[in-house]
Amino acid sequence: MMRRMRLLVLLTVLCGVVLGCSKPAPRNQVNVLMWSEYIDRAMLADFQKRTGLEVRLDEYEATEDMVAKLQQAGGTKQYDVVVASDHIIPVLAKLNLIQPLDRERIPNSKNVMERFARPSYDPEGKYSLPYQWGTMGLMYRKDKIADMQPTWAMIFDPARQPGRFTLIDSMRDMMAAALKYQGKSVNTADPGELRAAGELLAATKKSPQLLGFEPGVGGKNKVVSGDAVLAIVYSGDAIRATEEDPNVDFILPREGTIIWVDAMTIPAHAPNLDGAYQFIDWILDAQTGAALSNFNRYATPNAESLPLINKEDRENKTIYPDEELLGTMEYLEDMGPHTRLYDEVWTAVKSR
Repeated sequence: MMRRMRLLVLLTVLCGVVLGCSKPAPRNQVNVLMWSEYIDRAMLADFQKRTGLEVRLDEYEATEDMVAKLQQAGGTKQYDVVVASDHIIPVLAKLNLIQPLDRERIPNSKNVMERFARPSYDPEGKYSLPYQWGTMGLMYRKDKIADMQPTWAMIFDPARQPGRFTLIDSMRDMMAAALKYQGKSVNTADPGELRAAGELLAATKKSPQLLGFEPGVGGKNKVVSGDAVLAIVYSGDAIRATEEDPNVDFILPREGTIIWVDAMTIPAHAPNLDGAYQFIDWILDAQTGAALSNFNRYATPNAESLPLINKEDRENKTIYPDEELLGTMEYLEDMGPHTRLYDEVWTAVKSR
C-alpha cells in the first residue's frame, strides 16, 4: 500500500511539473486570453448576468507570449477563447492549436461586416471571428513637438527625431514600419529588402533619443507621463490617451501602415466549449460590440454596433480611416517559410 501511495504521489508530481497537467476548469467559468487593457472588466458582469458564467481573464503583451502559452504542455486546455492577431491565426491553425468554429452556435456572427467576413488570414471564416480592428501610427506630445509631420521619418530620420521616443516591441509591426518608410510591402519576402529594413531599425536603435522597445501600451504610457515625446502606438491606445491628456495626439504616416484585426478563436481542447461559444456570441451582440469599442476606442467590425458608436469616434479618420487612407495600408500575412528571414533580421536588430 505504501508503495502504491508513493507511486501515486510521484505520478501526481510528474503530471504537474513535467506534463503540465491541471485541474479541470469549473464548468461555470469561461477562460479568456487576450491583449492587455482590451475590455472593460465591468462589462463582464453583464455576460455573467446573461449566462451565469464567470469570466477568468488572462492578458498578454506579445504574440510570441500567447503562442508559447498555447504550445506548453496542456496549454490548449487552459483557455476557452483566445483573442489573437490576424497574421498568427493561420499559424495557430497549422499547429492544431485552435479548432474550427461552428457558426450555427454563434447566431450573432451575422452581424460581422462584409469586409471582415472572409478575411485573407482566414478566407473561409473557418477558425475566427473578428473582435476589433485598428491601425498603428505615431502618438506624440503637441506641447513638445512644434512641427509634427505624418511620416515615419519622425522616427527613422535622425535629423527629424524630435526628442525621446519609443519603438514597439513587436517583430512584424516594427519591420512593417521600416518597410513602409522604405516604400516596400510589409509582407515582402525579398532578403535584400528585409536586410535593408533591419539595418534601418539597427541604426534607429543606436539613436541617443531612443528610450527602448515597449510592449503593448508601454509607449502610450511613456508619452502620457512625459518621459517620451513620440512613440509607435496602436490606434485605440493612442485615442484613449488623448482623453487622459489634451496635449497628446495621434497621426497615421502618409507612407502607409498596417491595418490589423484581432480575432476570437477557440483553442483545440477548450475545457468549456459551450461557454466559449456563448462568450463569442455575446461579444458580437450589437450592444456589447458598441460598448466594447466605446471603451477601448478601436474600430468595430460589427455592422449592427456601428450606429451605436460615439459619433465623434465614427467621424474620426484615425479610428475609421477613409478609403484613401485604407489604400495605403496592408494586412500582415503569414509568411510561412519566409518567417525565418524576419526572425533572423529581428534577432540581429535586438542583439546589437
